[in-house]
Amino acid sequence: MKWIVPAMLVLVALIHLLPLAGVLGVAKLEGAYGVRIEGPDLAVLMRHRALMFGLLGGFMLTAVFVPSLQPWALGLALLSAGGFVLLAWATPGHNANLARVAWVDVAAVLFALAGLAAWWLQRGTSAPP
Repeated sequence: MKWIVPAMLVLVALIHLLPLAGVLGVAKLEGAYGVRIEGPDLAVLMRHRALMFGLLGGFMLTAVFVPSLQPWALGLALLSAGGFVLLAWATPGHNANLARVAWVDVAAVLFALAGLAAWWLQRGTSAPP
């Protein structure tokens, strides 16, 4: 059962790495989110958002190989994805692309919760050093 935590980390990392393509330009962001990004200010903010998701996904992948980081990475995944789901749910009238992103984030929340539960259960079954 020790494979569950790393597997959940890989899944949430892949979900968080998807927006990284937005760093390449506005067209990628507009296609992903179904919004018009007008002006350089909003373009910089959205591309930076994509970069931050890439860093978060990279941290999650690192945690696969560094067990002490695993609960932190899963917690951040839960907060990140869960926060977006809550914001989308609390904001009526968003487009279909954002609804799709929210559903993907629901999956990320479930993966993170499964990973945290597995990590918690493994804590008590670890062999002494």
